[in-house]
Amino acid sequence: MIVDMRIYTCVPGKMAAWLALYEAEAWPLQKQYLGNCLGWYTSIEGRLHNVVHLWGYESQADRETRRNAMYRDPAWQAFIAKSAELGAFIAQENSILAPVAFAQAT
Repeated sequence: MIVDMRIYTCVPGKMAAWLALYEAEAWPLQKQYLGNCLGWYTSIEGRLHNVVHLWGYESQADRETRRNAMYRDPAWQAFIAKSAELGAFIAQENSILAPVAFAQAT
């Protein structure tokens, strides 16, 4: 298993609007295509204005297959356009994580 961890740094004051847009339009698509959501979080201390989400995949190939299928969906493209129009992000980080041997989920 691998984990795709994404961290979005939002423009102050725009996080709530982006989360509402995401929940209405992207969340159903990502659940359909990506499947294994491990969590969605917002920062409340430390680096503020961050949205963090984690998705589990069997492998990098599984991740690429699922994300490519979602990317081809016109509804996903519509969400991407609306998200860009909102201008909610300052930065995006993406990391692919692998569990250590002694703490792998079963």
